Amino acid sequence: MTTKGKFFLDLFERATFTYLETLLGLLIATGTDVLDLTTAKVAAVAAIPAGLAVVKAGLASMVGTPGTASVLPTGSEPTR
Repeated sequence: MTTKGKFFLDLFERATFTYLETLLGLLIATGTDVLDLTTAKVAAVAAIPAGLAVVKAGLASMVGTPGTASVLPTGSEPTR
């Protein structure tokens, strides 16, 4: 896979999980009467952090590990 392909796959994963985590958190908060939003509003509000994750990934591509959406420099990635 090309570096650009890996970057977009990494970006997609980060943005998708950010959206889903935020959506789930808002739905839980709405279900407990802590927050009063309709489901459509919850879905729209959850898109904001996901959009910010995309912006962060774009900026990270200029300073971080090439081919990823990570801000960590090459050699600083966690090992498996």
